[in-house]
Amino acid sequence: MRSFHNLLMAVGATILCGCSSGTDNGSNSATATADSLNNEVIETIMARRSIRVYKPQAVEQEKLKRLVECGVYAPNGMALESWEVRVVEDPKFIARMDSLYQDYSKKNGMPERHATYGAPVIMFVAYDKNYSLSQVDCGLFGGNVMLAAQSLGLGTCCLGGICRFLTLPEASELYKQLELPDTHNLLFAIAIGYPDQAPEAKPRNMNKIKWIK
Repeated sequence: MRSFHNLLMAVGATILCGCSSGTDNGSNSATATADSLNNEVIETIMARRSIRVYKPQAVEQEKLKRLVECGVYAPNGMALESWEVRVVEDPKFIARMDSLYQDYSKKNGMPERHATYGAPVIMFVAYDKNYSLSQVDCGLFGGNVMLAAQSLGLGTCCLGGICRFLTLPEASELYKQLELPDTHNLLFAIAIGYPDQAPEAKPRNMNKIKWIK
């Protein structure tokens, strides 16, 4: 009887511990839910800034290939992958583009403009003119690339003006080197490199967000 009594006591203690543990798990679950609102992905999104000063350090090929891979895994309509992408690392191409862009700006009375901000890599993204949502696909591609770059310690800046410039006669020599098909137009470019600045985030206007319930 004594051994049976001891067994009952042990079982009771186990049940009580289990109940207590269950209560703790509920508390931990609530904490885990709160913690999940601040994970590595969200931290990367919130930390990403547009970088306009870069170190001369080259970007490793493994990292560039990873960025492209992240880009092509972006959501895209009907899995068409409607983008065309060109990754330019040639320093002569980039220097020539910078020079032509600055000359063009001066001739047209515009403020001095920087085509690439000294980034060692420029990724050009072009959209399919025959697919109405191709620009959305390209935007999603670019978003993936820039966030992946942030996670790998790289800085990026989305560039629009340089793409418009490359379609002008003054830059035709460079545009031809991109070898884009006639079906596609340049949409934007992404400067990529190791950042040499750490700008603060600009304020965002949350008033443009409306909840419909």
